Amino acid sequence: MVMVKYRLLSIDELKELEKEFIEYLILNGIAADDWVKIKDQAPEKADNIIALFSDVVFEKILRETQFLEWRGEKELKASHCLKDKFVVVALDESNLNDANLNDSDYLRDALIAPPSNLKVFTVDIPFELSREREIFKMTERGFQISKGKLFKTLCLALPQ
Repeated sequence: MVMVKYRLLSIDELKELEKEFIEYLILNGIAADDWVKIKDQAPEKADNIIALFSDVVFEKILRETQFLEWRGEKELKASHCLKDKFVVVALDESNLNDANLNDSDYLRDALIAPPSNLKVFTVDIPFELSREREIFKMTERGFQISKGKLFKTLCLALPQ
């Protein structure tokens, strides 16, 4: 079995990407009849093809990813994924009992009139692995790919 760089796509993910998978097979010289034969007669080869396709899909998504975010009740992190590092902007309200940064009204109010013990900070985190592997690692830890609105909003909330 070919080792996947990221992870295998799930059956549901493969179903959603059926059209792209068919195009991938065609580009690799595998016709529909051939694919059926491979699945039936050489399941390990079929698994390898799916593994390679999974890596292609993840590589494309990760290459295009510019922003990530993670949200918790007491902590919020938004990252800009640059060429060689993450620029992270974070809010930390661990010291506040009634904090709920998942509540958009609460978050808006906290950004407009920050509580005195609200920590807003930024940090640069250099990549140890390739950019795409680092982004994948973050998504595996619960970060979501985003459009960057939260990152930009938090940057405006940074103390001047």
